[in-house]
Amino acid sequence: MADTSDTRTPAEIEADIRRRREALAETLDEIGVRVHPKTIVGDAKAKVVANLDHTVGRAYVQVNRVVSDVRAQFVDEEGAPRLERVVPVALVAVGLVGLLALSVRRRGR
Repeated sequence: MADTSDTRTPAEIEADIRRRREALAETLDEIGVRVHPKTIVGDAKAKVVANLDHTVGRAYVQVNRVVSDVRAQFVDEEGAPRLERVVPVALVAVGLVGLLALSVRRRGR
């Protein structure tokens, strides 16, 4: 059998009960806040925003990397344009704009 003798005074027992009730009340308040619909919605929104921020950040880094790679193709280490690469691309761009202008003109007739 377990020893059930308690050497505490009634005042100590009452103080323990009071502390336990306060702790339980605090825990119940915390649970009430956690399961409140506004808290749940707020937590869900915070997770979505965090994931979106992470995704946008990764996309920004990726785009920045691509732009840097493309820029490196058309600019040398000193910052001067590489004409052997810029001129052909410019000619292709002018040709495409010219073809586009001709096709719009033909549709207008």
